[in-house]
Amino acid sequence: MRGIIGRGLVLAAAMICLGFVTPAAAPRAQSDLDALMSQVLQRRDENWKKLQQYVLDEREQVTLDGPGGGRLWGERREYTWYIRDGFFVRSPLRVNGAGVPEAERLEYEQDFLKRAKQRDKTPGRGQSTPSAAATTPVEAPAAMEAVLAQTRRPQFIDSAYFLRFKFEPGHYGLVGHETFEKRDVLRVEYYPERLFTHEQDAQSRRRAERRTDRKEDVEAATERALNKVALVTLWVDPSVRQIVKYTFDNVDFDFLPGAWLVRADDAQATMRMSEPFPGVWLPADVQIRFRMLTAAGPFDIAYQLAYRDYREATSTGRLKSSGATR
Repeated sequence: MRGIIGRGLVLAAAMICLGFVTPAAAPRAQSDLDALMSQVLQRRDENWKKLQQYVLDEREQVTLDGPGGGRLWGERREYTWYIRDGFFVRSPLRVNGAGVPEAERLEYEQDFLKRAKQRDKTPGRGQSTPSAAATTPVEAPAAMEAVLAQTRRPQFIDSAYFLRFKFEPGHYGLVGHETFEKRDVLRVEYYPERLFTHEQDAQSRRRAERRTDRKEDVEAATERALNKVALVTLWVDPSVRQIVKYTFDNVDFDFLPGAWLVRADDAQATMRMSEPFPGVWLPADVQIRFRMLTAAGPFDIAYQLAYRDYREATSTGRLKSSGATR
């Protein structure tokens, strides 16, 4: 497990020698950390359903910079999310500063709603089980359409959970205490063994063993290699059992095919949460950076998602391209 066991033993032995902990305390500390992370991961799907009616704005931006830092390409899109027919719908407002024509916006919304309803009927990843907050009756006028009905995570929640890691006891290490937006949080390092798709469960591994398709074999081997070099750092507020931030780092890409031609370097993804409503944690932003080293020089790719202006819905009126309700 990439030295996690050895690292843990060395750390525990050093603390024992210095008299900070007894031999029995080190396993207990790991057990307590595992218990905390189990509770934290179980609560990931609760927040977005605590409020039955809210809207938000989204800004999506991608840029490509070439050698010397010159901008080669970039694009920015702005959206508003609102609830329609009981589902979160993404409504496009502007592309690179230009307003989206009304007909195109309505067509996009209709297609998005259709796909969201179809997706909600299909069991799978992102399907949440009803929680106490989600099943609490909501008092609203009969004409109110903005009461949440969907059971699968909306896309803006899925984007924040781009790392869909499962609970892996014994794979967490407590780094220490830090401050995040005036909160006392724990910094925890997570060394995954089953982070990527083919490594998620025993059934997937058995399917991988039976594969004869060379492409699938290469994909599974690549994912195993990614698991070995991946490092996830999480900032957790233990008082509310909430991940407030995490970063994902791939520390070595030498195993990738074609590394002699194009070398992947300096890849990092960061997600931050915010508390727009008391006790309700929702995504604030996602940032992904990636650098490719070629014979011509480095190329930097940056992708950003920002979720802002969370607010409770006050009517079911349609949205103008300006983002206002009517």
